[in-house]
Amino acid sequence: MSNRNEKEINERRLAHEIRTALDASANALPANVTERLAAARRMALSRRKAHAAVAAPQLATAGAATVSFDEDDSPLHRAGAWLRRLGLVWTLVALGAGLIGIYHWQQQKRVDELADVDAAMLLDDLPPAAYADQGFHVFLKRGQQ
Repeated sequence: MSNRNEKEINERRLAHEIRTALDASANALPANVTERLAAARRMALSRRKAHAAVAAPQLATAGAATVSFDEDDSPLHRAGAWLRRLGLVWTLVALGAGLIGIYHWQQQKRVDELADVDAAMLLDDLPPAAYADQGFHVFLKRGQQ
């Protein structure tokens, strides 16, 4: 945890140094450049506000404060993302288990059908060669109609 805090402190220190250097050199800029930069900043802020209003739903409490749910680094957001991934994994596991179950059920059904045919052949008085004869199959089909 201290490494993360150290990193945040270094980032804040760097941001402060950059802001100080930019503020110091801003007075040396010509007026037309300053005006263009101000217009670009206003345009960027208006786009950012429009994007934030559309992208982040906000919860307003009874006139007191506004709570934004657009925190990417909050523990609640990380837990929600983790739970979504876990839900996706469990869905895929359930789908795979279902497909495997269906496959085994179909295989068992086929084995049972073949066992029934084998039992019928063994219990019948006809020789197995009769079942291989095409004419016998035609005879059986006509007999069933």
